[in-house]
Amino acid sequence: MKLLLVGEYREGKLLDTSAELSGFASAIGADASMFLVGSAEDVPAFSGTLYLADARVYGEYNPEVHKQLLLKAVEEVNPDLVVFIHSSYGWDLAPRVAASLKAALVSEVIALAGSAYVVGCCNAKMHRNVTPSTSMVVITIQAGAFSALTQGGTPSVKTLSTEKVSTTEFVCYEPAEAKDVDLAKAEIVVSAGRGIGKKENIDMIRSLAKAFGGELGGSRPVVDAGWLDHGHQVGSTGQTVAPKLYVACGISGSIQHLAGMKKSGFILAINKDKDAPIGEVADVLVVADVVKFAPALTAKLT
Repeated sequence: MKLLLVGEYREGKLLDTSAELSGFASAIGADASMFLVGSAEDVPAFSGTLYLADARVYGEYNPEVHKQLLLKAVEEVNPDLVVFIHSSYGWDLAPRVAASLKAALVSEVIALAGSAYVVGCCNAKMHRNVTPSTSMVVITIQAGAFSALTQGGTPSVKTLSTEKVSTTEFVCYEPAEAKDVDLAKAEIVVSAGRGIGKKENIDMIRSLAKAFGGELGGSRPVVDAGWLDHGHQVGSTGQTVAPKLYVACGISGSIQHLAGMKKSGFILAINKDKDAPIGEVADVLVVADVVKFAPALTAKLT
């Protein structure tokens, strides 16, 4: 199987998600090339062929032009699979490319199941396996779903160009609206999950966060239930955090949540299920009822 991985370049920098694309290629056991509209001075640590177009000429994003450049790379590689990260770049460009190639599109892949791709459904509360029927397939993978792999080495670069013109002009990146709680700057984040049982127990986790000298976060189910405002949500649809200490209270550890906190320096998880996925990334997993353990820990800290 041959893969064509689609890297991303933003505000003059190669994004480190290229390593996650390499991790996916390793997980699937396939040969991979990469496509990037970026800079020859900032290329991924990648041992394969890199199809490179100059972002100074073609812009950091222009859907029609970037699609045309990518289709040229596809023509040269003839891959079985074109792989994007499920980002604003990926979810906009991938459908355009799939339509042009008359290829199946599978969005937000979180795992592999043999020849099928596992994707979320029912608001990410269930999973389903998707097996495309076309010979070429375009997919986007959920950030954080596959372990990053830095290959090392220098890619063999092939330069791409196009005379394609577009009425679309890239102007600038606009920062997101300021949030009530900026968890991204917090050194300690204590997050509540569905395992805390009920809304009234949020104050218990808030007290623990205060005892640690940190900020209060939450998982998506807690926010969806109205127990916390969206500004507290950690995950791929919330805030991405990288504190020195992350405390997960009653959080099972969905892929979407892990994507938002996997770069934390030290992860302490409290969960009564010893097999909860959060345990796979936690430095310490306390197997206990968070409703009983959290107040006891708070008392020890104060």
